[in-house]
Amino acid sequence: MKKVKKSTIPDNISEEYYQINQAILASFPKYRPPLDLFRLKEEIGQLQVYSKKGTRLTNEQVEEIHALCAEGDLFVSRADHPIYSQHIVKQLDLVLVDQDLKDGEVADIILRALGMRLADFFEQPVKAVFDLLHTDVMVASEYIWQDRHRLKLFMRRLYTGEYSFIQQACNAFTAGLWLLDATQGEELRRREFDRSAVALLIHDVGMSKIPTFITGKTMPLKQDEKDKIPPHTVLGAKIALKLELMNDEFKQIILEHHERIDGSGYPQKLKGEQISRLGRLAAVADSFASMIQSRPYAPAKSPQDASRELSNDKAHYDQRFSVPLMTAFATNAFSVKPGA
Repeated sequence: MKKVKKSTIPDNISEEYYQINQAILASFPKYRPPLDLFRLKEEIGQLQVYSKKGTRLTNEQVEEIHALCAEGDLFVSRADHPIYSQHIVKQLDLVLVDQDLKDGEVADIILRALGMRLADFFEQPVKAVFDLLHTDVMVASEYIWQDRHRLKLFMRRLYTGEYSFIQQACNAFTAGLWLLDATQGEELRRREFDRSAVALLIHDVGMSKIPTFITGKTMPLKQDEKDKIPPHTVLGAKIALKLELMNDEFKQIILEHHERIDGSGYPQKLKGEQISRLGRLAAVADSFASMIQSRPYAPAKSPQDASRELSNDKAHYDQRFSVPLMTAFATNAFSVKPGA
């Protein structure tokens, strides 16, 4: 596919517009593109409006915009980013081919897409729905694996608002993958990274089988209601088994994320090294993900305070995972650097 060289595109255009590639153009409705299209007039180095959003194109115009796209002369405005990103969310693999998206924009799109797919999966945890989720997680995994420093982009986007079951899962996904990279380093293998990414995102899928009058309750749970929560780890394992996902990463993360070092956790009351490495990692990621969201009966803790609390709780959490998380926040490792 021929494209205009970046050096031939004026800086003001690169800053204010996306250069559309053919894969993304092909994903638009054929005759009614959902946003304004612009063509580059190379002789004057300026963009001109080709068509307005929602305008019906003729067959000749459809052919022309594909020709313009092939030459690298077709653009959309960054002002239309909400429409553009909403479109890509539904076809997430496009983020791997669109070189004009900024890394922060890609991270936002990925998290929105994963949240959307996860909500569908929790509502209907069957293979057909899981396959769609798995495809998008693999896109996210590929994007991050290309440059694992990108995990910082996701850590900057941890959800700290009102409690959301889906956002808690996305937080655990983000924090868990960061911990996996931070503690494994060069020893981390792609297969473990991929499998852990999926397992961290769906680690609480068993909660989809807990009655909604409990999971949606805005007041503190009564004891008999609390007693219905612990079985969710086993229920999650059963769902994973039906989906043929019971490799080590899924078994450990789904079954063990509520185990605690002193044996006070569940479902097996494992102690210390009886808990797998990934189980101990997931325990930190899951607790951290919950602590930084607010509830009607409990305010959210800041990521700094939550990570500090976990690192100080030696009885329940493995310091090999809680301390690196606390240290990262204490040193502002996830803050945006000047010029970045």
